[in-house]
Amino acid sequence: MAIAAGVAGSDTLPHNTIMKQIFTTGLMFASFTYTSLAADLNTARIDEVTGLKGKMNEKEGVYKVTFPRADVKVVVDGWTMPPFMGLGTWAAFTKGAHTEAMVMGDTVLFEDEVSSAMSAALDNGLQVTALHNHFFFDRPKVFFMHIEGEGGVDDLARAVKKVYDTTKAIRGPDAKPAESFAVVGQTSLPEKNSINAASLNEIFGMQGEAKDGMVKFTIGRSAKMHGVKIDTDMGVNTWAAFAGSDDNAVVDGDFAVTEDELQPALKSLLKNKINIVAIHQHMTHEEPRIMFFHYWSRGTAKDLAQAVKGGFVVGGLLNVSSPIP
Repeated sequence: MAIAAGVAGSDTLPHNTIMKQIFTTGLMFASFTYTSLAADLNTARIDEVTGLKGKMNEKEGVYKVTFPRADVKVVVDGWTMPPFMGLGTWAAFTKGAHTEAMVMGDTVLFEDEVSSAMSAALDNGLQVTALHNHFFFDRPKVFFMHIEGEGGVDDLARAVKKVYDTTKAIRGPDAKPAESFAVVGQTSLPEKNSINAASLNEIFGMQGEAKDGMVKFTIGRSAKMHGVKIDTDMGVNTWAAFAGSDDNAVVDGDFAVTEDELQPALKSLLKNKINIVAIHQHMTHEEPRIMFFHYWSRGTAKDLAQAVKGGFVVGGLLNVSSPIP
Protein backbone atom coordinates (compact mmCIF):
# COMPACT_ATOMS: atom_id res chain seq x y z
CA MET A 1 0.00 0.00 0.00
CA ALA A 2 2.82 2.37 0.87
CA ILE A 3 4.41 1.84 -2.52
CA ALA A 4 1.12 2.31 -4.32
CA ALA A 5 0.55 5.55 -2.47
CA GLY A 6 4.09 6.67 -3.20
CA VAL A 7 3.68 5.99 -6.92
CA ALA A 8 0.34 7.75 -6.97
CA GLY A 9 1.85 10.75 -5.18
CA SER A 10 4.91 10.89 -7.35
CA ASP A 11 4.96 14.66 -7.04
CA THR A 12 6.09 14.26 -3.42
CA LEU A 13 8.69 11.46 -3.89
CA PRO A 14 11.86 11.64 -5.94
CA HIS A 15 11.80 9.50 -9.10
CA ASN A 16 14.84 7.47 -7.94
CA THR A 17 13.08 6.57 -4.69
CA ILE A 18 10.00 5.31 -6.53
CA MET A 19 12.08 3.19 -8.91
CA LYS A 20 14.11 1.77 -6.02
CA GLN A 21 10.91 0.75 -4.21
CA ILE A 22 9.53 -0.93 -7.34
CA PHE A 23 12.84 -2.74 -7.96
CA THR A 24 13.02 -3.94 -4.34
CA THR A 25 9.44 -5.22 -4.49
CA GLY A 26 10.25 -7.07 -7.73
CA LEU A 27 13.25 -8.74 -6.13
CA MET A 28 11.18 -9.79 -3.13
CA PHE A 29 8.50 -11.25 -5.41
CA ALA A 30 11.07 -13.12 -7.50
CA SER A 31 12.72 -14.46 -4.36
CA PHE A 32 9.37 -15.62 -3.01
CA THR A 33 8.54 -17.32 -6.32
CA TYR A 34 11.84 -19.23 -6.52
CA THR A 35 11.60 -20.23 -2.86
CA SER A 36 8.09 -21.57 -3.50
CA LEU A 37 9.34 -23.58 -6.48
CA ALA A 38 12.18 -25.02 -4.42
CA ALA A 39 9.82 -25.93 -1.60
CA ASP A 40 7.70 -27.98 -4.02
CA LEU A 41 10.60 -30.33 -4.82
CA ASN A 42 11.21 -33.32 -2.57
CA THR A 43 14.98 -32.91 -2.61
CA ALA A 44 15.55 -35.54 0.05
CA ARG A 45 13.80 -38.05 -2.17
CA ILE A 46 15.98 -37.08 -5.15
CA ASP A 47 19.08 -37.72 -3.03
CA GLU A 48 17.71 -41.02 -1.78
CA VAL A 49 16.76 -42.37 -5.21
CA THR A 50 19.83 -41.20 -7.14
CA GLY A 51 22.26 -41.99 -4.32
CA LEU A 52 23.81 -38.54 -4.76
CA LYS A 53 23.84 -35.43 -2.59
CA GLY A 54 22.48 -32.50 -4.56
CA LYS A 55 22.66 -28.76 -4.16
CA MET A 56 19.79 -26.27 -4.26
CA ASN A 57 19.95 -23.04 -6.23
CA GLU A 58 17.40 -21.03 -4.26
CA LYS A 59 17.40 -18.19 -6.77
CA GLU A 60 16.44 -20.43 -9.70
CA GLY A 61 14.44 -23.03 -7.81
CA VAL A 62 16.67 -25.81 -9.19
CA TYR A 63 18.04 -28.83 -7.37
CA LYS A 64 21.10 -30.33 -9.08
CA VAL A 65 22.91 -33.61 -8.52
CA THR A 66 26.37 -34.07 -9.98
CA PHE A 67 29.29 -36.45 -10.01
CA PRO A 68 32.67 -36.42 -11.77
CA ARG A 69 33.68 -39.14 -14.22
CA ALA A 70 36.85 -39.82 -12.28
CA ASP A 71 36.76 -43.58 -12.91
CA VAL A 72 38.55 -43.29 -16.27
CA LYS A 73 41.66 -41.22 -16.92
CA VAL A 74 41.04 -38.88 -19.87
CA VAL A 75 43.87 -37.22 -21.79
CA VAL A 76 42.99 -34.23 -23.97
CA ASP A 77 45.61 -32.88 -26.36
CA GLY A 78 48.29 -34.68 -24.37
CA TRP A 79 47.12 -33.33 -20.99
CA THR A 80 45.48 -35.45 -18.31
CA MET A 81 42.22 -33.63 -17.70
CA PRO A 82 40.85 -33.25 -14.16
CA PRO A 83 37.08 -33.94 -14.08
CA PHE A 84 36.56 -30.37 -12.83
CA MET A 85 37.52 -29.12 -16.30
CA GLY A 86 34.40 -30.52 -17.96
CA LEU A 87 33.99 -34.22 -17.18
CA GLY A 88 31.05 -33.89 -14.82
CA THR A 89 27.72 -35.69 -15.18
CA TRP A 90 24.70 -33.78 -13.84
CA ALA A 91 20.91 -33.76 -13.62
CA ALA A 92 18.93 -30.67 -12.59
CA PHE A 93 15.36 -30.83 -11.25
CA THR A 94 12.82 -28.01 -11.09
CA LYS A 95 9.06 -27.72 -10.76
CA GLY A 96 7.21 -28.52 -13.99
CA ALA A 97 4.59 -26.36 -15.64
CA HIS A 98 2.15 -29.26 -16.18
CA THR A 99 3.75 -31.99 -14.07
CA GLU A 100 5.30 -32.27 -10.63
CA ALA A 101 8.81 -31.78 -11.95
CA MET A 102 11.07 -31.42 -14.96
CA VAL A 103 14.64 -32.69 -15.28
CA MET A 104 17.44 -31.77 -17.64
CA GLY A 105 20.92 -33.19 -17.65
CA ASP A 106 24.19 -34.00 -19.37
CA THR A 107 25.80 -37.42 -19.03
CA VAL A 108 29.50 -38.05 -19.64
CA LEU A 109 29.86 -41.30 -21.56
CA PHE A 110 32.53 -43.37 -23.25
CA GLU A 111 31.81 -44.95 -26.62
CA ASP A 112 30.98 -48.42 -25.28
CA GLU A 113 28.50 -46.93 -22.78
CA VAL A 114 26.36 -44.85 -25.15
CA SER A 115 23.91 -47.47 -26.47
CA SER A 116 23.12 -48.86 -23.01
CA ALA A 117 22.79 -45.43 -21.41
CA MET A 118 20.57 -44.14 -24.21
CA SER A 119 18.35 -47.20 -24.08
CA ALA A 120 18.03 -46.83 -20.31
CA ALA A 121 16.98 -43.19 -20.70
CA LEU A 122 14.39 -43.88 -23.41
CA ASP A 123 13.05 -47.03 -21.73
CA ASN A 124 12.45 -45.10 -18.50
CA GLY A 125 10.54 -42.14 -19.90
CA LEU A 126 13.36 -39.67 -20.54
CA GLN A 127 14.06 -38.01 -23.87
CA VAL A 128 17.52 -37.90 -25.40
CA THR A 129 18.04 -34.50 -27.03
CA ALA A 130 21.71 -34.49 -28.08
CA LEU A 131 24.79 -36.71 -28.32
CA HIS A 132 28.10 -35.11 -29.27
CA ASN A 133 31.71 -34.48 -28.36
CA HIS A 134 33.09 -31.55 -26.38
CA PHE A 135 36.79 -32.09 -27.14
CA PHE A 136 39.29 -32.92 -29.87
CA PHE A 137 42.27 -35.27 -29.45
CA ASP A 138 40.75 -36.86 -26.35
CA ARG A 139 41.87 -40.36 -25.37
CA PRO A 140 39.68 -42.26 -24.78
CA LYS A 141 36.96 -40.49 -26.77
CA VAL A 142 34.38 -38.80 -24.55
CA PHE A 143 30.78 -38.13 -25.52
CA PHE A 144 28.03 -36.15 -23.86
CA MET A 145 24.39 -37.25 -23.87
CA HIS A 146 21.80 -34.63 -23.00
CA ILE A 147 18.51 -35.72 -21.48
CA GLU A 148 15.23 -34.17 -20.39
CA GLY A 149 11.96 -35.35 -18.95
CA GLU A 150 8.74 -34.37 -17.19
CA GLY A 151 6.75 -36.21 -14.54
CA GLY A 152 6.86 -37.14 -10.88
CA VAL A 153 10.02 -36.55 -8.88
CA ASP A 154 10.31 -40.25 -8.00
CA ASP A 155 9.95 -41.40 -11.60
CA LEU A 156 12.43 -38.87 -12.93
CA ALA A 157 15.00 -39.59 -10.24
CA ARG A 158 14.66 -43.34 -10.83
CA ALA A 159 15.11 -42.84 -14.58
CA VAL A 160 18.26 -40.77 -14.05
CA LYS A 161 19.60 -43.46 -11.68
CA LYS A 162 18.97 -46.15 -14.32
CA VAL A 163 21.08 -44.19 -16.81
CA TYR A 164 23.90 -43.78 -14.31
CA ASP A 165 23.75 -47.45 -13.33
CA THR A 166 24.49 -48.52 -16.91
CA THR A 167 27.89 -46.82 -16.83
CA LYS A 168 28.75 -48.47 -13.51
CA ALA A 169 27.77 -51.88 -14.85
CA ILE A 170 29.99 -51.45 -17.91
CA ARG A 171 32.99 -49.86 -16.21
CA GLY A 172 32.89 -52.09 -13.16
CA PRO A 173 34.36 -55.16 -14.89
CA ASP A 174 36.67 -53.14 -17.17
CA ALA A 175 37.89 -49.63 -16.45
CA LYS A 176 39.27 -49.32 -19.98
CA PRO A 177 36.64 -48.32 -22.57
CA ALA A 178 36.38 -50.62 -25.58
CA GLU A 179 37.93 -49.48 -28.85
CA SER A 180 35.50 -51.21 -31.22
CA PHE A 181 31.90 -52.32 -31.58
CA ALA A 182 33.21 -55.74 -32.61
CA VAL A 183 32.40 -58.64 -30.33
CA VAL A 184 34.70 -61.57 -29.62
CA GLY A 185 34.84 -63.92 -32.59
CA GLN A 186 33.20 -61.50 -35.03
CA THR A 187 34.53 -61.91 -38.56
CA SER A 188 36.27 -58.93 -40.13
CA LEU A 189 34.48 -57.19 -42.98
CA PRO A 190 35.50 -58.47 -46.42
CA GLU A 191 37.99 -56.39 -48.36
CA LYS A 192 35.77 -56.47 -51.46
CA ASN A 193 32.16 -55.27 -51.19
CA SER A 194 29.43 -57.42 -52.73
CA ILE A 195 26.05 -56.25 -51.41
CA ASN A 196 23.05 -57.57 -53.38
CA ALA A 197 21.26 -54.34 -54.24
CA ALA A 198 18.09 -56.05 -55.49
CA SER A 199 17.19 -57.59 -52.12
CA LEU A 200 17.65 -54.26 -50.32
CA ASN A 201 15.68 -52.39 -53.01
CA GLU A 202 12.80 -54.74 -52.26
CA ILE A 203 12.99 -54.12 -48.50
CA PHE A 204 12.99 -50.34 -48.84
CA GLY A 205 10.61 -50.22 -51.78
CA MET A 206 12.91 -47.92 -53.73
CA GLN A 207 15.90 -48.04 -56.02
CA GLY A 208 19.20 -47.59 -54.21
CA GLU A 209 22.36 -46.08 -55.63
CA ALA A 210 24.90 -48.86 -56.25
CA LYS A 211 28.67 -48.38 -56.46
CA ASP A 212 31.52 -50.91 -56.24
CA GLY A 213 29.44 -53.49 -54.37
CA MET A 214 27.95 -50.92 -51.96
CA VAL A 215 24.36 -49.62 -51.89
CA LYS A 216 22.98 -46.32 -50.60
CA PHE A 217 19.38 -45.21 -50.09
CA THR A 218 18.47 -41.53 -49.69
CA ILE A 219 15.14 -39.96 -48.71
CA GLY A 220 14.77 -36.19 -48.88
CA ARG A 221 12.22 -33.93 -47.24
CA SER A 222 11.23 -30.31 -47.69
CA ALA A 223 11.91 -27.48 -45.28
CA LYS A 224 12.46 -23.73 -45.47
CA MET A 225 15.45 -21.68 -44.42
CA HIS A 226 15.57 -17.88 -44.68
CA GLY A 227 12.41 -18.11 -46.81
CA VAL A 228 14.08 -20.48 -49.29
CA LYS A 229 12.86 -24.02 -49.93
CA ILE A 230 15.54 -26.59 -49.10
CA ASP A 231 15.36 -30.30 -49.86
CA THR A 232 17.49 -33.38 -50.56
CA ASP A 233 20.53 -31.88 -52.20
CA MET A 234 20.61 -28.92 -49.81
CA GLY A 235 21.16 -31.40 -46.97
CA VAL A 236 17.69 -32.25 -45.66
CA ASN A 237 17.89 -35.97 -46.19
CA THR A 238 17.92 -39.33 -44.48
CA TRP A 239 20.27 -41.97 -45.85
CA ALA A 240 21.53 -45.50 -45.27
CA ALA A 241 24.66 -46.95 -46.87
CA PHE A 242 25.54 -50.66 -46.89
CA ALA A 243 28.95 -52.27 -47.49
CA GLY A 244 30.55 -55.68 -46.98
CA SER A 245 28.76 -58.84 -48.07
CA ASP A 246 25.16 -59.98 -47.71
CA ASP A 247 25.93 -62.07 -44.62
CA ASN A 248 28.64 -59.81 -43.14
CA ALA A 249 27.67 -56.19 -43.67
CA VAL A 250 27.97 -52.77 -42.12
CA VAL A 251 25.43 -49.95 -42.31
CA ASP A 252 25.91 -46.31 -41.51
CA GLY A 253 23.78 -43.27 -42.14
CA ASP A 254 21.95 -40.19 -41.00
CA PHE A 255 18.32 -39.48 -40.11
CA ALA A 256 16.74 -36.06 -40.71
CA VAL A 257 13.68 -35.88 -38.45
CA THR A 258 11.47 -33.31 -36.78
CA GLU A 259 11.64 -32.87 -33.03
CA ASP A 260 8.46 -34.96 -32.62
CA GLU A 261 9.90 -37.78 -34.72
CA LEU A 262 13.27 -37.94 -32.95
CA GLN A 263 12.43 -40.06 -29.90
CA PRO A 264 10.34 -42.72 -31.74
CA ALA A 265 13.04 -43.12 -34.39
CA LEU A 266 15.79 -43.45 -31.77
CA LYS A 267 13.78 -46.06 -29.87
CA SER A 268 13.13 -48.08 -33.01
CA LEU A 269 16.77 -48.26 -34.06
CA LEU A 270 18.12 -48.99 -30.58
CA LYS A 271 15.55 -51.76 -30.14
CA ASN A 272 17.00 -53.38 -33.26
CA LYS A 273 20.63 -53.08 -32.13
CA ILE A 274 21.57 -50.09 -34.28
CA ASN A 275 24.13 -47.91 -32.49
CA ILE A 276 23.41 -44.17 -32.33
CA VAL A 277 26.68 -42.23 -32.58
CA ALA A 278 25.59 -38.57 -32.76
CA ILE A 279 22.48 -36.39 -32.31
CA HIS A 280 22.67 -32.73 -33.26
CA GLN A 281 21.45 -30.03 -35.65
CA HIS A 282 22.95 -29.17 -39.05
CA MET A 283 21.21 -25.83 -39.64
CA THR A 284 19.74 -22.78 -37.93
CA HIS A 285 16.47 -20.92 -38.58
CA GLU A 286 15.02 -23.82 -40.59
CA GLU A 287 11.25 -24.49 -40.56
CA PRO A 288 10.32 -26.98 -39.29
CA ARG A 289 13.30 -27.54 -37.04
CA ILE A 290 15.20 -30.61 -38.24
CA MET A 291 17.27 -32.81 -35.95
CA PHE A 292 19.91 -35.17 -37.31
CA PHE A 293 21.20 -38.38 -35.82
CA HIS A 294 23.91 -40.68 -37.14
CA TYR A 295 24.17 -44.43 -36.68
CA TRP A 296 26.36 -47.49 -37.28
CA SER A 297 25.87 -51.26 -36.99
CA ARG A 298 27.08 -54.68 -38.14
CA GLY A 299 25.09 -57.77 -39.17
CA THR A 300 23.55 -59.37 -42.23
CA ALA A 301 22.53 -56.87 -44.90
CA LYS A 302 18.86 -57.90 -44.75
CA ASP A 303 18.66 -57.65 -40.94
CA LEU A 304 20.31 -54.24 -40.98
CA ALA A 305 17.98 -53.04 -43.73
CA GLN A 306 14.90 -54.19 -41.84
CA ALA A 307 16.13 -52.44 -38.69
CA VAL A 308 16.78 -49.17 -40.50
CA LYS A 309 13.46 -49.44 -42.35
CA GLY A 310 11.72 -49.64 -38.98
CA GLY A 311 13.20 -46.25 -38.13
CA PHE A 312 12.07 -44.90 -41.50
CA VAL A 313 8.52 -46.09 -40.81
CA VAL A 314 8.08 -44.68 -37.29
CA GLY A 315 9.72 -41.45 -38.42
CA GLY A 316 7.15 -41.10 -41.20
CA LEU A 317 9.86 -41.12 -43.86
CA LEU A 318 8.28 -43.82 -46.04
CA ASN A 319 4.77 -42.31 -45.89
CA VAL A 320 3.61 -45.39 -44.02
CA SER A 321 1.53 -44.83 -40.92
CA SER A 322 2.75 -46.64 -37.81
CA PRO A 323 1.94 -46.33 -34.13
CA ILE A 324 4.58 -44.48 -32.16
CA PRO A 325 6.04 -46.77 -29.47
